[in-house]
Amino acid sequence: MGAGHAHGQAPPTPVAAAARRRATWILAAVLVPLGLVTLVAMILLWPSGDRGDLKLANPYSVAQGVTMETGTVQSVVESGCTQGQPASQCTLAVAQPDAGGSQVLVAMNPDVILSHGVKAGDRIRYLNLTAVQPPGSSAPSYVFVDFVRTVPILLLAGLYAVVVVAVARWRGFRALLGLVGAYAVLAAFILPGLAEGKPPLLLALVGSTVIMMGVLYFAHGVSARTSTALLGTVFGLAVTALLASWAMDAGNLTGVGSHDAASLVNLGGRLSISGVILCGLVIASLGALNDVTITQASAVWELYELAPATPARTLFASALRIGRDHIASTVYTIAFAYAGAALPVLLLVMLYDRPLLEALTSSELAEEVVRTLVGSIGLVLAIPMTTAVAVAVVKATGAGRRATAAASASHMDYMSR
Repeated sequence: MGAGHAHGQAPPTPVAAAARRRATWILAAVLVPLGLVTLVAMILLWPSGDRGDLKLANPYSVAQGVTMETGTVQSVVESGCTQGQPASQCTLAVAQPDAGGSQVLVAMNPDVILSHGVKAGDRIRYLNLTAVQPPGSSAPSYVFVDFVRTVPILLLAGLYAVVVVAVARWRGFRALLGLVGAYAVLAAFILPGLAEGKPPLLLALVGSTVIMMGVLYFAHGVSARTSTALLGTVFGLAVTALLASWAMDAGNLTGVGSHDAASLVNLGGRLSISGVILCGLVIASLGALNDVTITQASAVWELYELAPATPARTLFASALRIGRDHIASTVYTIAFAYAGAALPVLLLVMLYDRPLLEALTSSELAEEVVRTLVGSIGLVLAIPMTTAVAVAVVKATGAGRRATAAASASHMDYMSR
């Protein structure tokens, strides 16, 4: 195992390098069994591919004779409006089909017109009903389905990758690859497992541990610092999972407050919507946990290598002071991230003019509130745990004693001259 990543600092002294190697072996004694247990659990929980009678039709699948087409909007017109009828209900987009041919009139969704609108240059996806309409029908022959967003989203993703690699360079590139691997675990293991009715808490813990092992080691390198951060992250995950399990039951979180969740409930099969919510509560904490634990582990190592003779209690207190500042900023990050995602719901609840406490504990917001609280508690407790593990490891290496002894010997040699 390597000596660790450098974070841009000067190369470690021989004493520090030896301490890091010894710390890596100490941590390996804990993490290797944990990794083996996780691997066995993943094999046992691996989805079989049998989802029983759980089936869901593609919302974009079309009836026989109906085709899905794409085109570019040339202009927007209002046609067939009766007196007093809102313009949004009779707005048509003049589109040029991508497949060629003459322009067509596409009936737009009134909600889309009111919320976002449509303009020339927009690419849209629409249904072609001409083959199934009876002769002389006054119904629209072309009906709007959705916007085509492929190009802007790919451009944004490309810009994101370029910025990450340009600023973080090789480490940023590895982090992006780690993110791809994390989503592969989510898509191949966690989601199919939930669909087959596997235990959601175990799925969340095993899947999250695998993701964190891959992401941390791949992005930050195999080192004592990374291994310390991984132990702190696993501890935070365990706390989050236990709290999430309790909160699901005590808070009576049904998970049916949204249209998507209600659709999953009506599917039947072995799928548990409460299990999906529970799994989501754990996975939502991964990013913040990774952030604070790797930073905290690095802080302990930096403080220790600057003053190897520092007592363990002093070292813990110094590192925890750094962690407290990180706690404050990260808790804000979690809360605002969830608030931003739930902004439409928050706006609806505000317009209902309900008492604040009643609104926060309602079915519409309770899940977001619990997710914020559970994730924040796991995050906060992971910081002192990571700090304690890091201090214990660096002290167990004996580097401080060797550094002190070396300094003392050097001093005695100097005095004897």
